[in-house]
Amino acid sequence: QVQLVESGGGLVQAGGSLRLSCTVSGRAFSTYTMGWFRQAPGKDREFVANINWRSSTYYADSVKGRFAISRDSAKNTVYLQMNSLKPEDTATYYCARPMNPYSMPSSYKYWGQGTQVTVSS
Repeated sequence: QVQLVESGGGLVQAGGSLRLSCTVSGRAFSTYTMGWFRQAPGKDREFVANINWRSSTYYADSVKGRFAISRDSAKNTVYLQMNSLKPEDTATYYCARPMNPYSMPSSYKYWGQGTQVTVSS
């Protein structure tokens, strides 16, 4: 059974930084694309970033140049380094993994419980 556990959220002032972590159980972590998403109150969940099995990365325009996704296969962990945070980055952040390895998924099957990020102005 695949489980994803996020950590690292918190309260930070605008302009500050946070690093989120997501540790994944299960085999073959390095063969899966991993994604970060977020959902603010009253809004739909939105894509933030992903990283594939070759460590190629892709970002939403709203975070490009400020956020960085990375992975450590020895620790089965994916990270989201968030710099220059803005109040509009306030949301619950989720990591996710698709069903199949070696794919750029159109949907993700496994999700973590989320970690809250609050950016004060």
